[in-house]
Amino acid sequence: MAVQTTYERPVAPARAPSPARRRRRRPTAWLFAGPAAALFALFFAYPLCASLLQSFTTEDAGTTHWAGLDQYRRMIDDPAFLESLFNTGIILVVQVPVMIGLALVLAVLLNQSWLRFRGTWRAVYFLPAVTTLVAYAVVFQVLLKTDGGLVNQILGAVGIGRIDWLNSPTWARVSLIASLTWRWTGYNAVILLAGLQAIGKEQYEAAAIDGAGTLSTYTRVILPQLRPVALFCVITSTIGTLQLFDENYVLTRGGPDDATLTPVVYLYKVGFQQLDFGYAAAIAWVVVALIAAISALQYVAFGRERRR
Repeated sequence: MAVQTTYERPVAPARAPSPARRRRRRPTAWLFAGPAAALFALFFAYPLCASLLQSFTTEDAGTTHWAGLDQYRRMIDDPAFLESLFNTGIILVVQVPVMIGLALVLAVLLNQSWLRFRGTWRAVYFLPAVTTLVAYAVVFQVLLKTDGGLVNQILGAVGIGRIDWLNSPTWARVSLIASLTWRWTGYNAVILLAGLQAIGKEQYEAAAIDGAGTLSTYTRVILPQLRPVALFCVITSTIGTLQLFDENYVLTRGGPDDATLTPVVYLYKVGFQQLDFGYAAAIAWVVVALIAAISALQYVAFGRERRR
């Protein structure tokens, strides 16, 4: 019996397009990328470069003069700017760790298999993140009113005297930290929850076989694997704190006595109320430098801990 064989022609390897053909493709690529590139250059790159140039200038009687580093030196002796950095540091040191800690606890609870209606609870805790910044700040302003505010009414019902939440420097900071924590805890919890769900069940089972308890399992097995997600939450929360404007401007306008003044609120006052745009541009670039420096330090710290 004869065996019929079929001859398959060898497939030639794909050849790279010739230079002439690549040149013909470039107009098509620019046709699609051109509008986006033009919008980027017009509304981002040009204002960015213009603000950097403006930070080295000053205006006198409507005439712009080159000032060099004078605007940046001015910040060193500006008590309001230094106060804004101090306030931001307090919020950064207190609010961000508390919020990330609460978000981690919340994410662990939402990840439990015994929890009923988990999807509903996740949506409920994430809901504050989708509310507009100004709207929720106004709600907190109403809740924290000294006279007639719901919070003081509840405190009065349990025998605690009313607190001047928004007119006392200390309590104004507490109010701002509480409002920020309320809004962003659920957002970070959902991100951490996604990181927890990416960890396989075999990790928990292996830890249980080795005799590890619940606390040891999370501290020695789960949290080290969750470090990249936690790093993302810490860096984004830090950036948000350094850019803080809406909440404290609506709640207290940066007061009382500059207790909740932040660099961006101060930038707004200098630029749009005092019309000192050169100094405002310099403040903006200092904020950018602080964001880059602190984010880099956090990334290096987390990376070093991970390598250990």
